[in-house]
Amino acid sequence: MTAGYDPSNPVASGNPDVHEDPERLGPLPPRLHQTGSIPTGPISTGALPAQPTNSWPVSAPAGPPPPHSAPPMQVPARRSPLAAVAFVLALLLLVVVGVQAAFIIDLEKKADKADAAARSAQAEDAARLKAVEDRADKLEQKTGGNLNAADVAASVRPSVFRVSTKYATGTGFAIGKSPSGGGTDLITNYHVVQDAYTKGEKDVSLERTDQRFPGKIVEVHPDKDLAVLHTDEDFARLTAAAQAPKVGEPVLVIGSPLGLEDTVTTGVVSAFRQLNGESLMQFDAAINPGNSGGPVFNAKKEVVGVATLKAQQAEGIGLAIPISVVCDTVASVC
Repeated sequence: MTAGYDPSNPVASGNPDVHEDPERLGPLPPRLHQTGSIPTGPISTGALPAQPTNSWPVSAPAGPPPPHSAPPMQVPARRSPLAAVAFVLALLLLVVVGVQAAFIIDLEKKADKADAAARSAQAEDAARLKAVEDRADKLEQKTGGNLNAADVAASVRPSVFRVSTKYATGTGFAIGKSPSGGGTDLITNYHVVQDAYTKGEKDVSLERTDQRFPGKIVEVHPDKDLAVLHTDEDFARLTAAAQAPKVGEPVLVIGSPLGLEDTVTTGVVSAFRQLNGESLMQFDAAINPGNSGGPVFNAKKEVVGVATLKAQQAEGIGLAIPISVVCDTVASVC
């Protein structure tokens, strides 16, 4: 230690590095006691110079950050798992809708193809059926028709009756539309019921095997030799042919010759004649008195005429009123 140095008065030490201006030197350092502690109390000389603004303390007191400090880092919000599930479900729904749409379109295409195939098949079937019918018609024209007498007779006999009055016996058959009041209309020759009708008697008897049904004369056409009978009974009705038979075509006749009901004879159409201004169909099937008013059938079980006359001094010459004349005369027949 240098002699004469007073630690409490550095100026007195004669040290040239020590300035005498207390304003420039700042406050004196605190004097240490013997114990080495810093004395308490206010400092007697001056204040500490201000710290530079560009310096940072080694440690900062607790509290809010200085205004010029960097903003805190933002932590991104976590996405909800429900949103992810909804997104996946939406994707799945779109996939399902797309698959269903494709499936429906495929079904529609298949349905269209099936419809087209069905229409084509129907057209082919119709063409084949038409070809078969045409061949059958041509074959029938060549052969004159294939009349199965047993089959035709069995089908039509229930509609054919013996017609009896006090004065004559003939034949009648059920045909045409159902009358408005019910029952059945039948056709016969006028000359079969002429005597009874001219005497004002309209009651007739319709007989078949062992059955008898009452009937009445309701309409007469003497110029055409036709009469209409009516019964309250319901009988199976025959069908009128739409076309006249051809010459040579086979025919079948059912009647009651000499009162013998359900007599069946067959023959062919011989010719078409004009007799006293009336059109008649000639055929060679055997007929006799009692056949008058009976139906003449073709192979299709249709009525083509009404037997009405026969040659007295010849065999195989019978005449019938064509069914077209009957239809023109009696509106309810066709």
